[in-house]
Amino acid sequence: MKFLKLLARNRLALAGGIVMVLVLFLALITPILPLPDPDVTNTSNRFVKPFSEGTVLGTDHLGRDLLSRLLWGTRLSLAVGIAAAIFAAFFGASIGIIAGYFGGRTDNVIMRGVDMLMAFPYILLALAIVAALGPGLVNALVAVAAVNIPFFARNIRGVTVGIAHKEFVDAAKLAGESHLRIIVSEILPNVIPVIVIAMSTTIGWMILETAGLSFLGLGSQPPQADLGSMLGEARSALITNPHTSVVPGVMILIIVMAINLLGDGVRDALDPRLRSGALTRPRPATLVERTGPVPAPQEDGTLVLTDLQTQFHVGPRVYKAVNHVSLHVAPGECLGVIGESGSGKSVTALSIMGLVASPPGVIVGGSARYGGEELIGASYNKLRAFRGDKVAYIFQDPLATLHPLYSVGDQLCEAIQVHHKVSKAEAWSRAVDLLKQVRIPNAESRAKVYPHEMSGGMRQRVGIAMSLANDPDVIIADEPTTALDVTVQAQILALLDELRKERGLSIIFITHDFGVVAQLCDRVAVMYGGRIVEQGPTQEVLEDAAHPYTRRLIACVPELGEGRRELHAIPGLPPAVDDLPPGCAFAPRCDKVQALCQVGTVELEGTASRKVRCLYPETEIEGRPQPVAQVPEGKAANTSEGRA
Repeated sequence: MKFLKLLARNRLALAGGIVMVLVLFLALITPILPLPDPDVTNTSNRFVKPFSEGTVLGTDHLGRDLLSRLLWGTRLSLAVGIAAAIFAAFFGASIGIIAGYFGGRTDNVIMRGVDMLMAFPYILLALAIVAALGPGLVNALVAVAAVNIPFFARNIRGVTVGIAHKEFVDAAKLAGESHLRIIVSEILPNVIPVIVIAMSTTIGWMILETAGLSFLGLGSQPPQADLGSMLGEARSALITNPHTSVVPGVMILIIVMAINLLGDGVRDALDPRLRSGALTRPRPATLVERTGPVPAPQEDGTLVLTDLQTQFHVGPRVYKAVNHVSLHVAPGECLGVIGESGSGKSVTALSIMGLVASPPGVIVGGSARYGGEELIGASYNKLRAFRGDKVAYIFQDPLATLHPLYSVGDQLCEAIQVHHKVSKAEAWSRAVDLLKQVRIPNAESRAKVYPHEMSGGMRQRVGIAMSLANDPDVIIADEPTTALDVTVQAQILALLDELRKERGLSIIFITHDFGVVAQLCDRVAVMYGGRIVEQGPTQEVLEDAAHPYTRRLIACVPELGEGRRELHAIPGLPPAVDDLPPGCAFAPRCDKVQALCQVGTVELEGTASRKVRCLYPETEIEGRPQPVAQVPEGKAANTSEGRA
């Protein structure tokens, strides 16, 4: 059912599916329709025009009813095309799985044979097979299937090679399972979607290839009708009686187009990267559907976010990933944004420069101002001018964000030349200087290597160098040290802090680790359920956190050299942002929750420097009003006593 819903979101695929259902329905009911015999000739009624008395589509050169021959021919062509696709998919997938799974000499021998077959033009190979077997529809089916086996084999082999070395396959081998069982139970389920996708996108071509062989007289033999033989018989009357060629030609066009459109939709619906329903190409910038007025900035700073709201619209569900978030970062300041996975940290950062994928992402409210200029809703050209120039981004995994086919020096040059008109030599010199600034030894030679030839720490230094390429005012660092060991992590943090002080950079540092926040950040904002629950100077928050969630996060951080202490964990899971509970989102996980915590809306309140979103904070915050101890009857009946 989910597959059909995803398929229906692609309108072209839906149209192709509807057309194919109609064609298949007509093909299935053809035997029971009151049609003339498609093979009976009547030369006295040759070339009757369409819509004449007694016939809908007219007759051919032998007086045979074209509507009858069209439906029977469509039925036969579909059967041959689908059968050829199944035959080619079965044998091609089997060959590809065996080659990819066993590898080594087996893979080498099999794939060299496949390469030899693919070296021949497929239509010439099909003609050679039919010439060897003799004309006939069955032989044409075998020929079409045979020439498509290498296509399936090569595709499936490539997928299998990537799966055969996964840990779950190694675990099955260590468990003593046979090769056949591993292939059937571990490999095959992972390649079936690829097989289905390949079949759905090639059935149309197989029908076309079969029609081509029949057109040449090598497929269906008289008086049997298929779409290709109808075209072949009508070619002599193409000028004088074009309807005899147009009728089967239009049907071939309809079938092939419908199958290809449907196949594209099946491919998208089965692709795990697109199961969110985003079956259309992402926009160059995040879609903005702001209904209210642009809010005025509440703080001063290089970069100011005010009441930012970003949502993901997936079918009927609305995920409020960023829910009324206000932040600011001053020149030379480092702001830490911390919280569990799914709290909205990265989406907040991506929203600033319109990098949230749309669909399904939508910015529905709020403001992001850089130097007084509004970024939310700005034109793509304006955003493109800011990206990487004024506001730069350091991603978590540089191996995924750096291009594998270009040297790191070339990628740095590109980042520079996109925003500044400089020569390649000048850009290259600048790239080498940047690598030296981020403490990469032998920068001249390192600039010529590819990302996979560098260690994780060195790649991350390249990512930092790329963010510095155009002397930005703000750097957004999205967990840049998560995948690094502690030694390299300390080096990267020290480097960022040194560069910040040298250049006066503003940094927004996204992390899970309060230890990182303590080392680098001047202020910290704690996020939970898409909202900021506490913010203030780092030292104050670490020494005396006000929100229970912040205290629990700090308690989860191990401390070396402090003797024995219990390492705490936060019970439960973060809330689903498409169904946030009323009141405080942390209330269901809080061991000090009170009744008032689960009703109404809890605001982020306090002073300009220290704020908390809690009715009963652990520490009294100046400017935070005391709650009124009244709760509507029946609300929060199951809450425990104590502070929230």
